[in-house]
Amino acid sequence: MYYQALATDYDGTIASHGRVDDHTIDALRRLRDSGRKLILVTGRQLESLADTFEHADLFDRIVAENGGLLYEPATERERMLTEAVPEALVMALRDRHVHPLSVGRTIVATVEPHENEALDAIRRLGVGYSVIFNKGAVMMLPSGVNKATGLRCALEELEIQFDRAVCVGDAENDNVLLQAGGFGAAVANAIPALKEQADYVSTASHGAGVAELIDHLLTRDLRGMKRHRRGTPIAVRRLGDGGDVVPDA
Repeated sequence: MYYQALATDYDGTIASHGRVDDHTIDALRRLRDSGRKLILVTGRQLESLADTFEHADLFDRIVAENGGLLYEPATERERMLTEAVPEALVMALRDRHVHPLSVGRTIVATVEPHENEALDAIRRLGVGYSVIFNKGAVMMLPSGVNKATGLRCALEELEIQFDRAVCVGDAENDNVLLQAGGFGAAVANAIPALKEQADYVSTASHGAGVAELIDHLLTRDLRGMKRHRRGTPIAVRRLGDGGDVVPDA
């Protein structure tokens, strides 16, 4: 067994409209039973995930808040992987009437088209934060914190090397995840730019696509599965004033 772990995104990957179907849950269980580790890597806060997902215990680690928080379901241990959200940033966004606004332990999130207000608040405060996109979501995190850095911490705790991890996702903020692992896959419903980066694109979408990938893992450990050449990272988007906004690529 070469690949020892599967790291998967949640929304748009194993989940459709926030829910994971029974077929996907069964596939995840079969992968765990094979002796491999499961890691969930999501932009969600733990509380939001708990509201929609009842099977967190399937995962050996959960990387939440787009890489800012590491959680071990078996022990309920939480580990912040970066600094707490500055209150000044939250207040600045509220003063700019940014709504909706979600505040986690390490992440602040809203939706497009509030990226300009977010970047303006970050610049005026002089905090080292980046704006990260995820299919209409606008996330603010300390610069350098992303799904790949969170995955690295999870794999270190599990004593698994990066090249032994298979990573799968669907959106902009999953690109670093796919680039970080030993094998990167995109589900059929992924954005075109992510598919271009992937080693493999499933024929099925959402959880069925992940189950398809798991079947390949279990039957042949992905031997002969490398179908796509990795391209260059998804480009940084630029705002009208020339400022960089990182799509977590």
